[in-house]
Parts: sequence; structure tokens; C-alpha cells
Amino acid sequence: MVRLNLKKPLAFLDLETTGLNLVKDRVIEISILKLMPMGEMEMKTRRLNPTIPIPAEATAIHGITDADVQECPTFKRVAKSLADFLEGCDIAGFNVIRFDLPILIEEFDRAGIEFEYEERCLVDAQRIFFAKEKRNLAAAYKFYTGADISELGQAHTAETDTLASFRVLQEQLLRYAEDPESPDHERVLNDIPTLHQNFATQHIDLAGFIGKTDKGDPVFNFGKHRGEKVLDIFAKDPYYYDWIMDRDFPVDTKRKVSQIRLSQKLSA
Repeated sequence: MVRLNLKKPLAFLDLETTGLNLVKDRVIEISILKLMPMGEMEMKTRRLNPTIPIPAEATAIHGITDADVQECPTFKRVAKSLADFLEGCDIAGFNVIRFDLPILIEEFDRAGIEFEYEERCLVDAQRIFFAKEKRNLAAAYKFYTGADISELGQAHTAETDTLASFRVLQEQLLRYAEDPESPDHERVLNDIPTLHQNFATQHIDLAGFIGKTDKGDPVFNFGKHRGEKVLDIFAKDPYYYDWIMDRDFPVDTKRKVSQIRLSQKLSA
């Protein structure tokens, strides 16, 4: 089993939620596997009371009911300890960039904590998998390990999926980390900044509402202005900014749009 080449802690995380809406749905279970540069590991898993009902269709996937979380703490109650646990960590997982991290940021925001990720490396095993093989976590686990994901525990739990994403990344490094063109088969992927650079999001925001051109200019990836430069639209229609801020976009998307708008004002 390959050992990750870490310069700083790496936190694999997975969430079980009340649904798939990045803004409105809530976390009901979180699991974090924290890897230290010297090889130590620490796992934290806990269930949370989402303060809203858990839909039957969500329970059908992860098996968690309202009764299961009735006596659990709310996210707000544990937010500070979670933020402290993740302090200084790069972030990893499976589909963590488009789903888990945006929802986590929303929950931290509701708890009054601004969770920053810009200075962290983001390593998404799904991005590597899709780039190399094109599939989903259970299929990825089967493909890379030859075993069924159920060997780790009950399917569709945060802890099982967290452990699975960790195992998938390890196997990906074994499969892809050596460069056959290099005379000494240099290990080119077993490095968190390299993984972040090659496979992290190519968008301005995590959810992908704001993309960027080849030159790095922000562009809209949605709505009537899809493909158009954000600054050009704000120059022609400044009220479009207000419209975005009033709608149910993720807080991370709104922060990035505000930063772009501020840069426009400062350069005026």
C-alpha cells in the first residue's frame, strides 16, 4: 500500500445529508479521516441533528431517520471543534469539490464561521477517477481494489465512503503515480500540490457556477449570460449582481462573485 507524500495534514471527508441542494439541505453525518505527514491517522465520525426533516428518499439511501438524530447535536454546536480539527489541513474525498465542501461551507457559514479553502490543496479522487476511468465511488472501489465497498461497512454511510475514498486514492497513486517516460520511473502524482493542480476544480467557485476562460477571466456557467465574462455583464447590467446575491446560490459562489465585483470597483 502506497504511503501518501504529505507536507501537511490531509483530511478525507464525507457527508451524509438531507438532500442534494447545496444551499438548503443540511448535514446529518460527517466523517473525517485526518492523515498526518508522519503517517498517523485519526478518524472522527458523528451524527448531527439537521433541524429540518430528513426526506424519505434521503433515508432510503443512507438509512438515517429523524429518530436517529433526534438527540444528536446540531452542526452549529460542534462547528468550532470541527473547524479546529480541520485547521491547517488540505482536503480530500470523492466528489468533495462539487458537493461535500460546498455544503460544509454553507453549514459553517450558518454557524458564523468563515471556512476558507483558497490556501488549501483540494484532492478529489472522483476527478482522478473520471479523468482516467469515468465511473462512481462504489465502482471506483471495485475497479481499484477488486473488492466490494461493503467490506468497509454499511453502504452509504459517511464513514464507509470516507474510508473508501482514502483507499481509492491510495490505489490510484499505485496505478498512476509512476511516469513510464521517466528513466527512473519518477513518482509524479504522489504529491498533494501536484494532485491539486492537475485535478482540482477549473472553476472560480466550488460549485462551478463561475468558470474561467483560457486567460483566467471569470465567465458565467449558467443562465442567460452563460459563457459571457462576469465583468462585462456587471459593467452593462450592475443589477445582475444584486439578482445573484438575492438568489439561492451557495455562499462560496456569492463570495467569489462579490470578490470579482469588488475588483471591478477598485480598478475603476
